[in-house]
Amino acid sequence: MNYDAAVRYLLSLGRELAAPTQAAAAKFDLENIAILSERLGRPDRAYPSAHIAGTNGKGSTAAFLESILRQAGFRTGLNTSPHLEKINERIRVDGAEITDSDFAETLTRIQQAIEELLAASKLRAHPTYFECVTAMAFQYFAEDRVDFGVFEVGLGGRLDATNILNPVISLITSIDFDHENFLGHSLREIASEKAGILKKGVPVVIGAQRPEAREVILARANKLGCPIIETPQAYRVDNQVMENGRVRAQITEIASGWSATLAPPLPGRFQLQNAINAVAAARVLSARGYRIPENAIERGIAAAEWPGRLEQLQSRPDIYADGAHNPGAARELAAFWQENFAGRKLFVLYGALRDKAVDEIAGLLFPHAAEVVFTEPRTSRAISASQLSEIAAHHAGKSTVIPDAEQALDYLVSKAAPEDAIFVTGSLYLVGQLRHYWKQRAQLAAH
Repeated sequence: MNYDAAVRYLLSLGRELAAPTQAAAAKFDLENIAILSERLGRPDRAYPSAHIAGTNGKGSTAAFLESILRQAGFRTGLNTSPHLEKINERIRVDGAEITDSDFAETLTRIQQAIEELLAASKLRAHPTYFECVTAMAFQYFAEDRVDFGVFEVGLGGRLDATNILNPVISLITSIDFDHENFLGHSLREIASEKAGILKKGVPVVIGAQRPEAREVILARANKLGCPIIETPQAYRVDNQVMENGRVRAQITEIASGWSATLAPPLPGRFQLQNAINAVAAARVLSARGYRIPENAIERGIAAAEWPGRLEQLQSRPDIYADGAHNPGAARELAAFWQENFAGRKLFVLYGALRDKAVDEIAGLLFPHAAEVVFTEPRTSRAISASQLSEIAAHHAGKSTVIPDAEQALDYLVSKAAPEDAIFVTGSLYLVGQLRHYWKQRAQLAAH
């Protein structure tokens, strides 16, 4: 297969949250990915790994931890989802996306293994899109001889394809409501699914949690004998200041007195918690014999990159892209506005997928906006712009419906004054689509 054929092959399997027919074809458990990995020689066991679950902050935490490890001299693998513009973003070695040729070559080998297993009736169904990409990450990292792999859970945890990992450390970031149809309709149920990544005796870093989620995670961790590091209890934060929307603070590990100054380059006060999660993991790894110099921790946090989350695309007017697709992320975005954009006119370009808590998110965000433009990302899972308007326009002082997302962004750019700000939000699919469009627009303007 060449690269285009490889991408077509994956898309033919359906998206991660595929249609009901796809769900019926593949029972949600770890059997498929375990059998496939066994056939490949268990590439997921070829290197030590960190496994990260949570509702919000797991991608940023993964990016921070990978950056620390890279600064410490490790050859790193980073597997995240979803991607913004190109599927290659999900599989990175030392910060670089897998090349198109390596992507095609790796998937060809995975496909051959799948065909052999299907022919021998060893698989009940063809592995899903997400299972295939997960197997590719396992395999590519093994072939490229990474020293350490960092894996972000795709959905939930217990039944996620990444959960065949036997990590040396687990992390659970903040848990909130999202994907309730898959994970449960209470925080306790959702937390139980996320805590499904915990393994017997493996240390777990637990970020700030609501009481009911914390109780579930701690019960599971104690049952499995996992050493527990709760970052709100384990670290003290001092001298916290905001500079241009970014947080800087001194943190102290209470048990040892060790301290560091953290300056995450990612906007938002909430990124400090994600950075502390990664630092706590690095400190556990260091205590267990992984060579992580103390200065690699500060450097790693300062060098981390994680696009599509409060990412500034341009100035005057400011344009930000932020995939705030659940209530917890919307609360963080609203707090960012109150702290950094008080008195400024905000325009919101909003698109969402069908399984999202649109009314709750709209109630958190839209009252802050001078105008909300409803649009739709190019995916079959998108809610139509007109339907979005029917659901959520009552939260906005003024709203407009422009289904074409690129036209919607152009409309707001033409309308905003230099001192105003435009926020593209609601869906990572929308963020990825308009981020790509904006880069193309900038290239055309340059020529």
